[in-house]
Amino acid sequence: TKMAALLDMRFLFRKVKNISSFIPRRHRMKKKWATNQPRIPSTRLALQSFDMNYGVQLGERWPSVRVSLLSEQKYGALINNFSAQQELMADLERQGAQDFVQEAFRTWGVTKDTPQSILLGTGGAVSDCDTGGDEADMPPSISPNVKCFVFPKGDITRFHSARPDSTGLLGYYLLDAASLLPVLALDVHDGHTVLDLCAAPGGKTLALLQTQACRHLALNDSSVSRTARLRRVLQSYIPREHRSEDQVRITSFEGRTWVELEGETFDRVLVDVPCTTDRHALMEEENNIFKRSRTKERQRLPLLQTQLLLAGIRAARPGGAVMYSTCSLSQLQNECVVERAVQLAQEELGISVHVQDLAPLARLFGDCFHFAKDLRLGELVLPHLTANFGPIYFCKLCRVN
Repeated sequence: TKMAALLDMRFLFRKVKNISSFIPRRHRMKKKWATNQPRIPSTRLALQSFDMNYGVQLGERWPSVRVSLLSEQKYGALINNFSAQQELMADLERQGAQDFVQEAFRTWGVTKDTPQSILLGTGGAVSDCDTGGDEADMPPSISPNVKCFVFPKGDITRFHSARPDSTGLLGYYLLDAASLLPVLALDVHDGHTVLDLCAAPGGKTLALLQTQACRHLALNDSSVSRTARLRRVLQSYIPREHRSEDQVRITSFEGRTWVELEGETFDRVLVDVPCTTDRHALMEEENNIFKRSRTKERQRLPLLQTQLLLAGIRAARPGGAVMYSTCSLSQLQNECVVERAVQLAQEELGISVHVQDLAPLARLFGDCFHFAKDLRLGELVLPHLTANFGPIYFCKLCRVN
């Protein structure tokens, strides 16, 4: 009897497995992937994509870059020239940090008091796109007055949070020190009008203001919430009298159509485009562009980037300079975008643009950052465990007269 009962139970289980065939179709539940399948974290999707693409692009360098991207990022402290800075910088030096900009010129053999006088040549006149630095004994011309302290290679000491001075302004802004390289290479001079087309969250904007060389600075971001955040950042670092409407203008226009507002106007244009933000994509689930729901948005990035760069080119005056930058390793978002934008500017708009060689700047800061070799266009800072900055790609375009 026990054996018969066991056989009956087995027969019953087989029937239960196929019970869905006895349920009327209108009462069956459709299996929903989103609730019934295991969710793959966006960070893991990003890593899988990077392994597949960057493994081919970077070859034997990818394992080292991969480990660095998955390790703690290194930061720099951008000094706020509008705050009480002397005592602050002395304290940072006592902690072992150094101003990487001044240290680079000191290594080159330029004294502390001469970079600005040498590099600006004419003493602040509005210049064209030619920034010098072609001769082996001359450093490249860069934007003045930018100070950023970093700890030496291999030192993973963290900076403390900035504190307000007696006027309520914060003393420094923590950011990836490599993200200052596009601002330095933009070579802003006294009297320049400057457009930051994708300004939020505000690190590069703060650096532009530290130069104290912008006659007028236009800050734009298509997101209203991001421009609100940008305003809060400026309020924490810049005195009210230095961010008046005639000096600093903040807008929330669609960057791709900026030429409808102002064309052929600015001496310098910074186009720090939205990208895959590789390090963030590997470390944070929040606002991760590798979420499955954002697949189409991610695939459209190169087109958006090309359109924004073209808008930046059209906003620059003849003889002006445009700086394109991303925080991605992707060739599709870096060199390919620059090549396509230059081609479209010539063929469809009749605008001649040439790419400036930034190799002298890479040599100048080669002791602090790890630069990729043999790029077709621009420069790329690769994350490295001893100097874990980046990735930052930047390329300077000169609009021909």
